Amino acid sequence: MQNNPYDITILLLATIFLIMLMALFILAIIFIYRKKQIAFQEKINNIETIYERNLLNTQLEIQEQTFQHISREIHDNITLSLTLAKLHLHTVDWNDKEKTNEKIDASIDLLRKSISELSDISKSLNANIIIQHGLIQALKEEMQRIRQAGPFQIEFEFTGIPVYFDTQKELIIFRIIQEAFNNIIKHANATQVKLSLHYNETELVIAVNDNGFGFDKQLCEHKGHAGLRNMETRASVLRGNMTIDSQPGKGTSLLFTIPFV
Repeated sequence: MQNNPYDITILLLATIFLIMLMALFILAIIFIYRKKQIAFQEKINNIETIYERNLLNTQLEIQEQTFQHISREIHDNITLSLTLAKLHLHTVDWNDKEKTNEKIDASIDLLRKSISELSDISKSLNANIIIQHGLIQALKEEMQRIRQAGPFQIEFEFTGIPVYFDTQKELIIFRIIQEAFNNIIKHANATQVKLSLHYNETELVIAVNDNGFGFDKQLCEHKGHAGLRNMETRASVLRGNMTIDSQPGKGTSLLFTIPFV
């Protein structure tokens, strides 16, 4: 039985129509997908811009705090030592040999102390070790520097396979830990402190525990605490977070989680 030419024409037209309809459908899907892809990329770019802006603000904040730290240390410690050394030397009585020697020896001790404190400040603020050797080595040297000052015993450990962040991120992590130890030195009156870093599959977990005075978290949150706020802000810039566990008389535990990406 032969097909009617009219039926064949209708079939061809229907096939062509379906093919065109399918092509339009595919083009529409491609257009919608591309539009969503562009919107998604714009969203990612905005997030990256916000992140980079926050990172820059944090870097500027760290620099400002660094300058304040240098000024405070020089004013409170080094300036006093140099002033006392100057006073000793100005009041030397060359006719009294014994007292002269005592004042010269005292001046030398004060100058030695000032040089040592300047060296400590330099090591504390120098980021070259992070650039050259990474976060772990920088923290080892920082813990040794604090041990030599002798305010408390320090235990430092890290577990897992270290994952290296870029230098700016590692510097911010380093400053977070420095801030934690500065708070302990100033406020905790602790005798033992433990710093631990754990690298798991997705994030770096940092724990700082001390056996000091502790504090009331609610009271601290109500009044505000610049050191805690600085640490929390810096952690958030790295897309991380900070949790605090502290009670009066029971020490303080700080926990930071910093994602790798």
